[in-house]
Amino acid sequence: MRSFISLLQFATVLPLGKAQDLELFARRSYLYPVAGYVLGLLAAIPVFFIADRMVAAAVAIAIVIILSGAHHFDGLLDFGDGLMAHGDREKRIHALTDRQVGAGGIAAGLITTLLLFAGLQASASITSAIIIGEVCAKFSMAFLTTFGTPFREGMHSYLHKFAHPYFPFIAILFCIPLILLPVRTAQLAIAAVMMILCPVILLLLSEKLFGGVNGDVIGASNEITRAVVIVAMVLV
Repeated sequence: MRSFISLLQFATVLPLGKAQDLELFARRSYLYPVAGYVLGLLAAIPVFFIADRMVAAAVAIAIVIILSGAHHFDGLLDFGDGLMAHGDREKRIHALTDRQVGAGGIAAGLITTLLLFAGLQASASITSAIIIGEVCAKFSMAFLTTFGTPFREGMHSYLHKFAHPYFPFIAILFCIPLILLPVRTAQLAIAAVMMILCPVILLLLSEKLFGGVNGDVIGASNEITRAVVIVAMVLV
């Protein structure tokens, strides 16, 4: 239970009392999808009572970003800057880790948010979609935390040193309860494919561009995977 609270204190801004040792979560980073259920449900509950689909989609996005402290969204903006930067690896890393947000970061934030908004609005059930999207997004973080070789010291390198190769397989088990949601089997299947494919592509891309992974890439994977999973479910 203390590891679960440590996870939520790391991944959310929920008021959960006395701060727990981060190592409690670091040794069990396969718990990431559990945070997805918490955030997804907290977003789904008010959305369930909103009749207008456009408003419901916007509210769902606002809730997950606010409750996560925009921490992962910030990583997406930094990743966008690094992705769009011109020059050698050092220049890309500088753009990735620089505190300033450039055109690449703004573009990444806009594109991802627009895709997420469109996907949610077009979903048969926005409440189910946001829960599935959040859980899959957190699996992506568990995957990259395990397999993403750090290129510098930081939060990711700290979590990575405690991770074991079998962690993502445990994380997948936490995703299985998603089958209880009123969603077609084909949609769940494509969600499962995308939640694995997204972090794999980001891992390969980050290793090529930056020589490894850092916390910004992990945060970006959360935002990108959520949007891609929900859009893919709509297109099936």
